[in-house]
Amino acid sequence: MKSLRNYSIPFTGLSLGDHVFEFEITDAFFDEFEYSLVKQADLKCRVELEKQETMLILDFYITGTVNAACDKCLAQYPQALDIQEQQIAKFSDEKITGDDEIINLGKSEHEIMLAGLIYEYINVAVPFTNRCDNEGNTPYCDKEMLVKINKLTENNEQDESIDPRWDALKKFK
Repeated sequence: MKSLRNYSIPFTGLSLGDHVFEFEITDAFFDEFEYSLVKQADLKCRVELEKQETMLILDFYITGTVNAACDKCLAQYPQALDIQEQQIAKFSDEKITGDDEIINLGKSEHEIMLAGLIYEYINVAVPFTNRCDNEGNTPYCDKEMLVKINKLTENNEQDESIDPRWDALKKFK
């Protein structure tokens, strides 16, 4: 968790207005999260912070690639990500209820931790199903695995014969 301290912004010394911060997101970042779906990545995160008297407005721009496994051929390939998100943090000692979109910063706090937000944005942006582009035609696609899958699919289709009970039911149409 000590390395995640690099992903915080001390906002107390900042003047009102716009500020830009840049972070490198690599494998070491995801090693800090025990059950992370993403293990390897090469991402750049740019945070544009607008400091106002009562709040911080954080605009996140995350670009780069994460290492993903194709759901069809099981080959590892780089999945491109381009993420844009915004987060608002208000200065208040009162707890804001009913709004999960706003971070509450107490008067005694002097920095905002971004590691959790960055981690969440990346994991949400990774596609639910991963597929190699142009299957069989990219350097990452495992062509041998695709041939094996096709053979198994063909064998299963040939083995399936229609159950005669279904033929009897078709007469009722």
